[in-house]
Amino acid sequence: MLDPRLFRTELDFVKEQLDRRAFDFNPAYYSELEIRRKDIQVKTQELQNERNSRSKAIGIAKSKGEEVQPLLDQVQHLGDELKAAETELSEILAALSALMEGIPNLLDDSVPNGRSEDDNLEISRWGEIPSFAFEPKDHVDLGAKLGMDFELGAKIASARFVVLNGPLARLQRAIIQLMLNTHTDEHGYTETYVPFLVNADSLRGTGQLPKFEADLFKASEEPALYLIPTAEVPVTNIVRDVIIEAKELPVKFVCHSPCFRSEAGAYGRDVRGMIRQHQFEKVEIVQIVKPEDSAAAHEQLTGHAEAILKKLNLPYRKMLLCAGDTGFSSTKTYDLEVWLPGQNTYREISSCSNFKDFQARRLQARWRNPETGKPELVHTLNGSGLAAGRTLIAVIENYQDADGRIRIPEALQPYMGGLDIIG
Repeated sequence: MLDPRLFRTELDFVKEQLDRRAFDFNPAYYSELEIRRKDIQVKTQELQNERNSRSKAIGIAKSKGEEVQPLLDQVQHLGDELKAAETELSEILAALSALMEGIPNLLDDSVPNGRSEDDNLEISRWGEIPSFAFEPKDHVDLGAKLGMDFELGAKIASARFVVLNGPLARLQRAIIQLMLNTHTDEHGYTETYVPFLVNADSLRGTGQLPKFEADLFKASEEPALYLIPTAEVPVTNIVRDVIIEAKELPVKFVCHSPCFRSEAGAYGRDVRGMIRQHQFEKVEIVQIVKPEDSAAAHEQLTGHAEAILKKLNLPYRKMLLCAGDTGFSSTKTYDLEVWLPGQNTYREISSCSNFKDFQARRLQARWRNPETGKPELVHTLNGSGLAAGRTLIAVIENYQDADGRIRIPEALQPYMGGLDIIG
């Protein structure tokens, strides 16, 4: 969440920044709550002081053998007043907390204005779009003959699940192994394995709750546990309530996990095939850094995701998301969009985001500044490095031949037992 001091000292600035997101923020409502909080807090403190003073007077009166009943009546009356004031203060603080939890991060100055993905800014392109002497097929048509079974997925679970058999299952595993080895061996990340079920505190810490509960699969009530929507949640929570020494920064994790999303409200072309599934595989990269290093870390982390696309020789473009398309917790996001011949367009394969201290404030994730000796909030970043299912789609479509066979990219062949073609 945002620093509450910003609202108390720079409310107009906050309103102006949230307007860039088209976020409906009512400063008058906030100001009313804040005024009431101050007034009732002062009243509560005064009542507490007066009750303490009267209680001492009762003790003195008793020691002198004086009548204390009038004093006891006064203390009882003050106690009732204090209880009512504390209840009112609790309600106001809860309303303020709910308001603050629902407010998105402020955007970086470099984020362009805009309302939708149509206003995103293309930063660069890499690779040559392949040309085919035939009409390229999409992954659904290609996969039907290679072991990609959506009907079986629906039979076992429901729509938006898939079963991968034989070489396709191995190809996805090869993609994941390539990503993990690259990020650990070449990019300096520590591989971690985490729970795929998390509690509400973990989801609240990274910003999924309370705003995005409809997108989650809740697995149990007591205790309340949710299937993870991304490894970002458990991995970032590794540093929740932790003070990290300066010499240990940056902290860099890579994690492969399944991800589970209800995809509430997702329609249209993404319903077909593996683009938008309820269950999918992803390799997530996370960095925890000093505040002054987060801008550079964002560029670095995005470059690490790009490196996988380059190893696979998959054409892609790098997009800077506009204000209206930037995620709730992010201050700045790059999307990497891979070329899919079957759709004749670029599609997102990775989002790489800088959250600055937005998540860290919720998580109370801090580092000890050696110059002051005091704990300060870290900055958190993460990105897909990459989404394995979408990478599988991109390989299938970009490496297809006229007979529907799939050539295996050179970088993946060592993980495929030397196999260079499937079909």
